[in-house]
Amino acid sequence: MKGNIRNFYVSVILFCFAILLSSFVRMASVADKLAMPYKKAGLTTGQAAAHLLSRFTYGAQPGQVEEVAKMGLEKWFKKQLEANADDEQLNQMLAKYDAIGFSNSQVEDEFPQGPRVRRWAVRDGYLHKDSLNSADNKYQREILQTYMKDKGYRPLQELYRQFFNQKILRAAYSENQFREMMTDFWFNHFNVALNKTQCASFVPAYERDVIRPNVFGGFEDLLLATAKSPAMLMYLDNSSSSGVNVPMEDQDMMIMSDMGMSAQQKAKKNERVKRIKQQIQNKKKQGGLNENYAREVMELHTLGVDGGYTQNDVTQAARVLTGWTVAPLGKEGYGAANRNIIERLGASGLKDKGFVLDGDFFFNANRHDNGEKVVLGKKFPAGGGYEEGVELLKMLAHHQSTAKFISKKLAVRFVNDTPPASLIDKMAKTFTSSKGDIKSVLITMVNSPEFWSEQALREKTKSPFELAMSAVRSLKAEIDQPFQLYSWINRMGQQMYYYQAPTGFPDNGQYWINTGSLLNRMNFGLALASQRIPGVKLNLAALNSNREPESVEAALVTYSKLIMPERDLGKTVARLKPMLNDPNLQQKVAKAAAQNSAKKDSNNTGMEMQRMNEVPLKEEKMKFGNGKKANENPTIKTQAGNNTMLAQVVGVIIGSPEFQRK
Repeated sequence: MKGNIRNFYVSVILFCFAILLSSFVRMASVADKLAMPYKKAGLTTGQAAAHLLSRFTYGAQPGQVEEVAKMGLEKWFKKQLEANADDEQLNQMLAKYDAIGFSNSQVEDEFPQGPRVRRWAVRDGYLHKDSLNSADNKYQREILQTYMKDKGYRPLQELYRQFFNQKILRAAYSENQFREMMTDFWFNHFNVALNKTQCASFVPAYERDVIRPNVFGGFEDLLLATAKSPAMLMYLDNSSSSGVNVPMEDQDMMIMSDMGMSAQQKAKKNERVKRIKQQIQNKKKQGGLNENYAREVMELHTLGVDGGYTQNDVTQAARVLTGWTVAPLGKEGYGAANRNIIERLGASGLKDKGFVLDGDFFFNANRHDNGEKVVLGKKFPAGGGYEEGVELLKMLAHHQSTAKFISKKLAVRFVNDTPPASLIDKMAKTFTSSKGDIKSVLITMVNSPEFWSEQALREKTKSPFELAMSAVRSLKAEIDQPFQLYSWINRMGQQMYYYQAPTGFPDNGQYWINTGSLLNRMNFGLALASQRIPGVKLNLAALNSNREPESVEAALVTYSKLIMPERDLGKTVARLKPMLNDPNLQQKVAKAAAQNSAKKDSNNTGMEMQRMNEVPLKEEKMKFGNGKKANENPTIKTQAGNNTMLAQVVGVIIGSPEFQRK
C-alpha cells in the first residue's frame, strides 16, 4: 500500500517536472527558431539592427543601433517577444495617473457620462427638469460642476486625458517597445472608438486588460477576450442583441412526427404548432437581433471580406451570439437591468439556468436565440447557450481564411504596404500549424528573406503618432506634458482613439501623406527642435557630445547620421541644404500649416461632439485648433543645449521625407 502511495507521488512529481521542462523547451525552441537571413540580403549587422528597431520600436534612441548589434539581433528580438523588461522608470511616470488603473465599474461610478449627470442633478434637486432646455448653458454648466464636486464625480475628459498621456509615455519610454507597437496594432484591428458615448468609458480598460496582455499569445484568446469586453459589446451593439427564446418542449413539438397519431391528436398538434409559430413571428417583429458585431467579427476581425461567408452566415452568427451582454457596471451604470437576475438567482442559480457571469461579461440566457443555427456549414443544434458562441468564435479564429487575413495584416504593418504572397503564405501556414500562436507567426515573418529585402527596407510610412514618438526618442526628449504631443499628433491628422469606423486607421502611406500633412509634419519638427512645444525638453548639443559643428552643412550631415543611423543620406542632405538658407523658413512653414489646419478643423468634430456631452474640465481644456498660439512667435529662442542654427537643422531633418520612412 505504502509502495503504491509512494509511486503515485513520484508520478505526480515527474508529471509536474515534465510540464516545467516542456515549457522550457518551448521557450528554447522559440530562440532556436530565430535565424534572421539579413546577411544573405547584403545587410551589415548595423543596418539589420536599424531595420529591426525601425519596425519593432517607436524609433531608435541614440546609440541603440550599436547596442542591439552588440547584443545580437536574435537575442534582442527574443527579449522583445518575452516583453518582461524592467519598466520601473515608466511605472513611476504613470503612477500619478490614478484613473488608468480603474476597473470599468470604478469608471462608471467616478466618471459618469454627461447625460447621466444631468439626470441625477435633476433627481437630486440641483436642477429643475425645465432648465435642461434652457439657453443659459453657462448657468447649467456651473450648477453641474457644483453637483459633480459635491458628489465626488470627475469629468470624463480627465479620464481621457490620463489615457492619452499614458499611451504617449509608454511609446516614448517603455523598454518593451514591441509590446506597445503590437498593442497599437491589435487595438486598431479590434477597433473601438471614443466617438461612441456608450462604449467610451470602457476603452481605457479595454486596451489595458484585453489588448495589451494578449498581444503575443493565441489569437483565439484575443478574439474571445475582445468579444466579451464591454467596450466591444457596446461599440458594435451586441450588448442589446436578443433572439427568440423558445422553450425546448415547444421546439420538440414543432419537429414531432405525426406518425401513429389519431386525427384528433394531429389536429391538436397542428393547432399548437401554429400557435407557437405565431408567437415566434410576433417576437421577431418586435426586433432585437443586431448583426453589427457578427458582420464585423467575420469581415474585419477574422475571415476578411473575401473569407467565404454569406449574409445568411452573418445572420446565423448573430443569432448564436444573442444574449452576450455586459454585467452590471457601477452602481447605476450600464448593465443595471441584469442586476435583478443576478441577485435573484445567485451564483448556483445562474449556472443551473444557463446564465454566465464572468467579470464584466454577462450571458443572459433569457435573451438568447436557442433555436438551431448553421454558420459556414457547421450546425449548432437547438437548445445551445453560451458555449455555442465560444465554439463559433473558436471556429472563426482557426479558419483558413483567418490565417491568411491576419498574416497579411501583420505583414502590411511590419513589412510592406503590399507584402508578397510568398511571405503571407508562409506566415499563414505557421498560423495554422501553431493554432494561431501570434509569437510564432512573427518569428516566421522576421526569419523570411522578404522581411529583409530591398522592397521592405524603409518602405513603410510613419503615422503621425509614430512620427512624434520616433522624433522624441531619437532626440532623447524629456516629456513632462504628454498631452501637448497628443495635440500635435491630432493636428498632423491622427486623432487617436477617435477613428469612428470599426476598420481602424488604414495602414498605408497614401492615407497619411499629402501636402497638408507634410506641412504639419515639418511644422512639428521645427517646433519640437526649437522647444516650442511646452513640456517637452531636449538638449541637441548633448546628442553630439556637446561638440559644435563647424557649419550649417556640417550640422546637417552630423545630425542626419545621429537621427537616421545606418542610412545612405547623400540625396537627403542635398535635398535639405537649400531649406537651411531661408531665415524665414519657420514662419513660412508655421503659417502654411496653420492655414491648412484651419481648413480641416471644420471636419474634425469628433472630440468637439464628445465635449458637448460632458461637463468641461476646469483646470485644462482640450483644445484642438490650428496651432496659432504655439506659432504666434515662431522665432527660435536660444535654450540650454540649443541654438537657432542647430534647432532649424534638426527641425528640417525631423520634417524631411526620409525621416517619415521606417
